[in-house]
Amino acid sequence: DIYPLNFWCDDWHGLWAACRDIFLFWIEHGVRIVRVDNPHTKPFAFWEWLIAGVKADHPEVIFLSEAFTRPKKMYRLAKLGFTQSYTYFTWRNTGWELREYLTELTRTDMVEYFRPNLFPNTPDILHAYLQTGGRAAFRVRLLLAATLAPAYGIYSGFELCENTPAAPGSEEYLHSEKYEIRVRDWDAPGNLNADIALINRIRRENPALQRFANLTLLASENDQILAYHKHAPDNDLLIVVNLDPHQAQAAMVHAPLAALGLEEDQTFPVVDLLTGTRYTWRGTRNYVRLDPAVQVAHVLQVVRPPAGETP
Repeated sequence: DIYPLNFWCDDWHGLWAACRDIFLFWIEHGVRIVRVDNPHTKPFAFWEWLIAGVKADHPEVIFLSEAFTRPKKMYRLAKLGFTQSYTYFTWRNTGWELREYLTELTRTDMVEYFRPNLFPNTPDILHAYLQTGGRAAFRVRLLLAATLAPAYGIYSGFELCENTPAAPGSEEYLHSEKYEIRVRDWDAPGNLNADIALINRIRRENPALQRFANLTLLASENDQILAYHKHAPDNDLLIVVNLDPHQAQAAMVHAPLAALGLEEDQTFPVVDLLTGTRYTWRGTRNYVRLDPAVQVAHVLQVVRPPAGETP
């Protein structure tokens, strides 16, 4: 995105072929995932031609579109062939923002063609939520990204909760890797290594977290508490997240009894996959309290009794 190539120059056929050959060069060296920076600043016809040609011989290659631009352009790139797309998730941090955006992604025709990859941060974006929320804010955004979508990513330094901006009000990092080589101690105090390893294991073991359109937002009587249901055959997860990184929040969360095949006022056990703690829920409204200094979320698996037994 740095040099303004003229994609419609007199020898545009040769230019397009040369660009394609760069992709093929790296594919031949084993690269199978390509992140394209600002594809919306290039002709859409070019991407449609290039992706179709590459995938004809290398269908396994993943094209990730990093296009923070107007929605219609983002969506058109997805329709032209990009396998995954960056999203506005980075800027959606409040309860109403997340509910509105997740509804758009999962309850409209976008679900047919737009494959989101949720990133809490990028080389260019350090949101104010991370700048001011401390370590708890990083844990919240990690948990959300990893449980809302099958594909998520974190940019270098997130593991260490790096949150110093270039200037007040800026979303740029003070020590950006765009301008210097960063050498980090990945085991430095306060790292998120254990959180990331645990969440990734939970993702591998639960098919409900390997799908996207199976998301159902649940009613919560506190907008600082986001609750949602992820379902797959024999795998139901009720996920509750405190969006406030500064203080404890509590809410009555509404369980989706009909979707779970449960009767009103029926008790049912759930186990928190983050801690191993077992709880008994009853009926629709259930009380949850989360202190971000201790635990930012519950990932509750509904425990199904063996056939012939009652819970």
